[in-house]
Amino acid sequence: MYLHIGNGRSLRKRDVIGIFDLDTATVSGITKKFINENQRMGRVEYNDSDLPRSFILASEGEGYKVRLSRISTAGLRARAEDGMAEN
Repeated sequence: MYLHIGNGRSLRKRDVIGIFDLDTATVSGITKKFINENQRMGRVEYNDSDLPRSFILASEGEGYKVRLSRISTAGLRARAEDGMAEN
């Protein structure tokens, strides 16, 4: 199954490690540092002009990527849970 994260982008649900709210998660200096370091390493992806509301940590190959999304965590959670009974 796939999770649509906005702007025509989808991820395999099994690759999603976590979904985080940018407003609350970035209050912590540790999370800010995590995002900034991954941005420097080219692991952060965002292809939209709107302000991001959440970020998704997803496995990719042997590593991971941080994908920013304009969709709220509640919206992403609802999308992730949709069809879960079918799996």
